[in-house]
Amino acid sequence: MREQYRSEGFTEDSLAADPMQQFAHWFRQIAAGGMVHEPNAMVVSTATPDGRPSSRTVLLKKYDERGFVFFTNYASRKGRELAANPYVSLLFPWHPLARQVVVTGTAARIAREETIAYFRTRPHGSQLGAWASDQSTVVASRRELIERYEELAARYPEGERVPAPPEWGGFRVVPETIEFWQGHENRLHDRLRYVREGDGWRVERLCP
Repeated sequence: MREQYRSEGFTEDSLAADPMQQFAHWFRQIAAGGMVHEPNAMVVSTATPDGRPSSRTVLLKKYDERGFVFFTNYASRKGRELAANPYVSLLFPWHPLARQVVVTGTAARIAREETIAYFRTRPHGSQLGAWASDQSTVVASRRELIERYEELAARYPEGERVPAPPEWGGFRVVPETIEFWQGHENRLHDRLRYVREGDGWRVERLCP
């Protein structure tokens, strides 16, 4: 299966000076266009200290000049791997527009106050789900998971504040490189990568 990409040129002259500004520009275009389901969905790849990788799709919840933020259970596989090896990769696969963004960098926990503030904005059911699921651990059955949820729903009915679980919170990925990929005909894709250099960034073009 193969598709011929047809896109406008993507050149160094069209880039923003800062990669987070460029990301914001593309993200706004993607979100406004309505062609990508959950444009904030990203593949997060982590690895153990001895180099065994794992990947999963997670929702980006915030981005700014400091980096990219997502939330998880710190005791999950990705949480444990990031605690032991902070190097991480993010991939935004925006296929309908023949675009992707690849980020490499390091992840660190955000402040607890920031986690609590975000947790309070989540739907009530999602708050309960964060307590019900010991993420990445083995569970005997779906029934057991539902029973945990129902017990929590009885303890914290709709409208009552649910505390943020102590092992649940955010990671901020501080980028070292951010690559913007635009598909083109004949596999002559544009790949423009920002590389952190001191307090600024340099841009390099990669062969497709």
